[in-house]
Amino acid sequence: MESFSELLKVQRDFFQSGKSKELSFRIKALTSLGNLIRSHETELMAALKKDLNKSNFDTYITEMGILLEEIRFTLKHIKDWTQPRKVKTTFTQMGSKSYIYSEPYGVVLIISPWNYPLQLAIAPLIGAIAAGNCAILKPSELTPETSKLMAELISKTFPPEYISVVQGDAEITQGLLEEKFDYIFFTGSVAVGKVIMEAAAKHLTPITLELGGKSPCIVHHDANLKFAAKRIAWGKFINAGQTCVAPDYLYVHRDIKDEFLRVLIESIKELYAEIVKNGEFTRIVSERHFNRVASLLTSGEILHGGKNSIDNLTIEPTLLGGITWDDAIMKEEIFGPILPILDYNDERTMINKINEHPKPLALYIFSENKEFQATILNSVSFGGGCINDTVMHLSSPYLPFGGVGESGIGAYHGRGSFDVFSHQKSILKQTTTFDLPFRYPNRKDALKQIKFFIK
Repeated sequence: MESFSELLKVQRDFFQSGKSKELSFRIKALTSLGNLIRSHETELMAALKKDLNKSNFDTYITEMGILLEEIRFTLKHIKDWTQPRKVKTTFTQMGSKSYIYSEPYGVVLIISPWNYPLQLAIAPLIGAIAAGNCAILKPSELTPETSKLMAELISKTFPPEYISVVQGDAEITQGLLEEKFDYIFFTGSVAVGKVIMEAAAKHLTPITLELGGKSPCIVHHDANLKFAAKRIAWGKFINAGQTCVAPDYLYVHRDIKDEFLRVLIESIKELYAEIVKNGEFTRIVSERHFNRVASLLTSGEILHGGKNSIDNLTIEPTLLGGITWDDAIMKEEIFGPILPILDYNDERTMINKINEHPKPLALYIFSENKEFQATILNSVSFGGGCINDTVMHLSSPYLPFGGVGESGIGAYHGRGSFDVFSHQKSILKQTTTFDLPFRYPNRKDALKQIKFFIK
């Protein structure tokens, strides 16, 4: 930890050289990052297999594929994003022109979690590079193989004064937080997010917090049950439910509850029965997390699944019924392959129950009724979500992704990633061809003229 100050100094000196701000340098760095992922696909998949038992399919669609698309999108638009943006000028500023310049913050710290250890480290790094910053990555110690490989590959691709990876546990993270960074980007739990925010406040460091929460999924009586069941099963149980935007609980309309549960169980069997049987289902990251998630199986009654193994750190996709808001499983984000089910008959009561709890990171609505969709969207505050789908909004570079309230601060992806790592510097360029005399106090009629223009 004694070397952190020196590392920051080296990176700050490199940033002050102006090299990382050059557009050609940014493009080259992004291209190199994409090549790193493509050329080491096999090694990255093997590391994620060791850490989380992720299949090659899951690794590609939830980690590597998203990153490659993000890099492609950024390279396509970066020339436009880095140009000063001209905006309108008011009449009282006649003769001037107004611009917004996007400038990098400097040296940024990116702290990433274990559930998507590659994607959630590299996705914000793409934005940091595109904006012209230097960066220090702190990946999770709970996925050691991926973190180690990522550190090795980045050190071979980029000089440490530009991008570095620091490995270690919470003590190392605390040591980094004692330093003064120009920006901090954190993805993880609400509890740790509060620690990050407190540390950043000591230096008045701007931050982005990508947190989580209990994301509701609502299935209305007019939903397409077949599509709803399959998309919910996929969104909930991919990565063994260890996804910040996974549906955390279902609210199903009472009129279609029994029929929907039947279709949902069929979908779970269709998508995951063979994967679980073959031992290819993603495992829980650690014994501590396994014990926490497994303890929630005592809530309500098991409608499907429930089998688990601490030796393999696996819990099969599970549905729980007979759930109330007083149950333990409704008191915290599950972050595992267990889906509790509540029902509703009155829409307003259901909405009020959701709003009694912290604002969620995501919300999903399955309904063909546009009025019902609008009622939910206008009545509940949440980070983002989908209508008639789950999770997919996260993968679009056109949709900024982030939370609100306790589910997070700030948003990224696509242009949002560039913007979050950029300070928007406002510049007014004034003419020297003429001057507006009424701005000066030595004119007797100055106030009268100003009031004429400002009404």
